[in-house]
Amino acid sequence: MKDETKRLLERTFNFGVNYLLFLDNLPKKEKYRVSKYQLAKSSTSIGANYEEAQAGESKKDFTHKIGIVLKETRESNYWLRIIKAVSKNDKNVDSITL
Repeated sequence: MKDETKRLLERTFNFGVNYLLFLDNLPKKEKYRVSKYQLAKSSTSIGANYEEAQAGESKKDFTHKIGIVLKETRESNYWLRIIKAVSKNDKNVDSITL
């Protein structure tokens, strides 16, 4: 396995872990419920799909799985933007930097 692939496997794994830890620190308010759930799913899916892509049965299968990684990354960005917008009026959340 190439060094770059190993680094990306580690980075995508850490991305999911870091966002789960981040979500744990958000208030347990209804307004965060859906976005926390969705971000937990999409952020951990990035690493899972990148890991799965390494076992692609063909170049086409690999490319398809990497496309899913991109979609999950974009979805994670969306949910982070939602959380940031919602938290602007929440005095219990420090400024969220994206």
